[in-house]
Amino acid sequence: MPRITDKLIREMLTPKEGQKIERDNLVTGFGVRKTATGHTAFIFSYTSRGRDRRMTIGQYPAWSVVAARQMAAKLRLRVDAGDDPLDEQQVARAEYTLEQLWERYEKLVLPRKAESTQKDERSLWRRLILPKLGRRRLSHIRPGDVDAFHLGISATTPVQANRCIASIRHAFNMAIRWELVSSNPVTGIKKNSERPRQRYLDDLERARFVAALDAREDTPSVLALHFLLLTGARRGEVLKARWEQIDFVQEAWIKPSAHTKQRRLHRVPLSNAAMAVLRRARALSDCEYIFPGKNGEALTEIRKTFSAVCREANISGLRIHDLRHSYASALVSRGASLPIIGGLLGHTQVSTTARYSHLADEAMRRATNLLGEEADGSEDD
Repeated sequence: MPRITDKLIREMLTPKEGQKIERDNLVTGFGVRKTATGHTAFIFSYTSRGRDRRMTIGQYPAWSVVAARQMAAKLRLRVDAGDDPLDEQQVARAEYTLEQLWERYEKLVLPRKAESTQKDERSLWRRLILPKLGRRRLSHIRPGDVDAFHLGISATTPVQANRCIASIRHAFNMAIRWELVSSNPVTGIKKNSERPRQRYLDDLERARFVAALDAREDTPSVLALHFLLLTGARRGEVLKARWEQIDFVQEAWIKPSAHTKQRRLHRVPLSNAAMAVLRRARALSDCEYIFPGKNGEALTEIRKTFSAVCREANISGLRIHDLRHSYASALVSRGASLPIIGGLLGHTQVSTTARYSHLADEAMRRATNLLGEEADGSEDD
């Protein structure tokens, strides 16, 4: 049995068929293989649990003789300790990467969420998470890796960094459920502080916004904006609304669970003004969608109209979703209770509606001041 050297490899004859193997006399199991196609590679052979095993270390000359022999020596030590390197290699190949987990998560979990949430999560994974961690095997992702990822993104987009961590945590929780991993590395990470956005139309802005809408010809996008302002519904709920969801007798909108963020059926009483908008929409089209787009499908985009209306009304810094906040703030200022507002908006958590509590305080303060003024008047008498 010779010692494997570069000279020995160069002098090895290429077999006419099959392969030729030379064994090394220094490391048991180490060898070099040449095939009929002329490819040369270093190999390691061993026996584990009564089975003859052989694995490829690497191609020659990409691997030097010295490096390949050193690897073979390490493998020999593992075999002597009772390990089976080939089994471990196969397990590693079978183990999910984070990208593969995302593909499964996207297919099985994401469809249960609201469409806007699906869109946001896909964007986070494709822009931020996968480029950094996608190729990592799940067992190789440590808490420190996730922490470093969070810190890196926090430098420019702290809120999105929080959203990334929340999504990765959920994905790993599902991986535990699917028995792909036994633990979740997203632990002990301190979220970046977030200031809740509190932009809504005051009464003067609201009047200008409505006037700008009224100055425009009735179109599905104009009427959809009217309806958003009068119902506080989410954009996706309004744009996908169908006539079959409207109870004209009870004057209510029954949102199907598939269209709501909470995935629950939500019945909403409609105001006289909202019903008037529906009648105007009915006069435009008999399509199944209340606010149809091209070819009778649901309207998908209203941002262009919204931006134009904001310019005409001299309103800045407003998003479409802020119409929902404006609806809630208008109700609070007119004395509606937070539980009533939460019911109209479809909130399942009291804490979600609590963002309007400071407005409720102002409404109550005005009410108690009225009583105080009456008392002052009585004392003067």
